Amino acid sequence: MRPNGIIVAIDGPAGAGKSTTARAVAERLGYLYLDTGAMYRAVALAAVRAGVSPDDALAVESLSVALEIEQISSGQGTRTLLGQEDVSDLIRTQDVSSAASRIAVHPQVRKVLVGLQKTIGAAGGTVLEGRDTTTAIFPDAELKVFLEATVEERATRRHRELADSGDVRDLNQIRQEIQERDDRDRKTQSQHGPWPSPEAIRVDTSGMSIDEQVDQVTRLAVEHGARVVV
Repeated sequence: MRPNGIIVAIDGPAGAGKSTTARAVAERLGYLYLDTGAMYRAVALAAVRAGVSPDDALAVESLSVALEIEQISSGQGTRTLLGQEDVSDLIRTQDVSSAASRIAVHPQVRKVLVGLQKTIGAAGGTVLEGRDTTTAIFPDAELKVFLEATVEERATRRHRELADSGDVRDLNQIRQEIQERDDRDRKTQSQHGPWPSPEAIRVDTSGMSIDEQVDQVTRLAVEHGARVVV
């Protein structure tokens, strides 16, 4: 048993509810929430600011090595720092999200961030989500969960989320972007083995509320050795 508890690794395609579910499960368990996707988004934001194309592997890899990325817990949940700047909100735009997916295919970027994520979560008592969580980062996680939903469901969720923040986009465009991102993610993950991981428990979130998703994953965590403290 790890000193701080089990590791709950949540994987799945874009829009399946990984981030929201992982945050809430971590809060219920009293665990650290490690947002791996936010780290890639931080690199993407830095690339956008520097005028570096997400597809320029050498330039992005060189940039990633020089960046200082940190995640801290606060009253507002996990916050992502780029240097000393809190970029937690800035990295949630659609443009940064799209750039992050393209950046994540570069081997050196993945190597740098995966190494950092392994160090942070090794002691357990951690909930993390993202493409690498159940394969490259913690293939030995006590609980692996793969959240999934139909493309239509995920596009509708993303469309609603963006509209709520004042970013009105065409639903068909969002659906196409999600399908393209799915294709990139499948290609990337195939380098690390089957996706989803054969050991992952698959949970279809189509039609589920967030509370229902959180309840189900929390139950699974308890079954695998976690204790609910809040």
